[in-house]
Amino acid sequence: MNLNLLIKKALRLEFLNTAQALELYHRLPLGELIYAANELRKIHHPENKVTWIIDRNVNITNACISGCKFCNFYRPVSNKQVYITTLDEYAAKIEEMKCIGGDQLLLQGGLHPELRLDWYVDLFKNLKQMFPGLRLHALGPPEIVHLAKMDSISYTGVLKRLMEAGLSSLPGAGAEILSDRVRKILSPVKCTVREWLDVMKSAHKLGLTTSATMMFGHIETVYERMTHLVHIRETQAKKPAAVKGFISFIPWPFQDKDTVLAKKSGIRNKVTPEEYIRMIAISRIMLPNIPNIQASWLTVGKETAQLCLHAGANDFGSIMIEENVVSVAGATHKFDVEGIQQAIREAGFQPMRRNQEFEPV
Repeated sequence: MNLNLLIKKALRLEFLNTAQALELYHRLPLGELIYAANELRKIHHPENKVTWIIDRNVNITNACISGCKFCNFYRPVSNKQVYITTLDEYAAKIEEMKCIGGDQLLLQGGLHPELRLDWYVDLFKNLKQMFPGLRLHALGPPEIVHLAKMDSISYTGVLKRLMEAGLSSLPGAGAEILSDRVRKILSPVKCTVREWLDVMKSAHKLGLTTSATMMFGHIETVYERMTHLVHIRETQAKKPAAVKGFISFIPWPFQDKDTVLAKKSGIRNKVTPEEYIRMIAISRIMLPNIPNIQASWLTVGKETAQLCLHAGANDFGSIMIEENVVSVAGATHKFDVEGIQQAIREAGFQPMRRNQEFEPV
């Protein structure tokens, strides 16, 4: 397979198939892959800017029936450490966020077997009543599937009620790797590939902006990573023309500290900086219909994330005022408002603060 022809095809924003992606991933030297991805980045973002956001990641509850083998955060419902965040606690956290200029909650939680759709609708309404300007970037496909099954209604029905209650956008949580082989091993209770994608298709039809993610570097193959990218791209291609659909893609490496995967199976995160940069670059090449690629500084550190800005990424994500899931599995990197902007400048770009719709703030 002629690699130069594949790159020329990619630079014309044409779709590459899985076999072609594997050829580029395995055979193209890293420097050439970075160059191609950077050229594509400049097509999407000719200005020399890198976006970032102020928001806060608050967990609704740590009770979850999913039992994901990569998650240290969840607790069984009967566990004494289980909590449900109260309205007073939300208020205090939101006020802290507002003090440094944030107006969005990344609001997520586990698959709680007793919290039904009405409970989430009431929560969203209460938060919006307390803070009318608050943006709720909340839940994700696994929670939507879970709520739909408990109340025996459609994904569209769940999303409509949440949107009416104040849902602003839907995160791409729970994607991990979009392979049912992988999902049956990692998180057998969580939604299937088809269910995850169907929720996103329903969200797009309702005009709801979403994001897409990938957690890699555990039991998946590189082929399954490429198939994941194709699933995301094909779903984006089917969205209504007037909506944004997947506005961004965020890949990050599996964090292994004290996880069941590490303890019982010996599975460790072996993703090197070079491999992460290669995945960022191939993501830009394989996703020509998704405008924004985020570098996960939280999981790979400042220096690697800065290099990713020259390899196809154009977004640095959030300062992460609060993060409780990947941090307990080993992600320890930190940024404040000044630090994230300085890191972007050091990489040779102009920082531009955004909201979840990627509009300048």
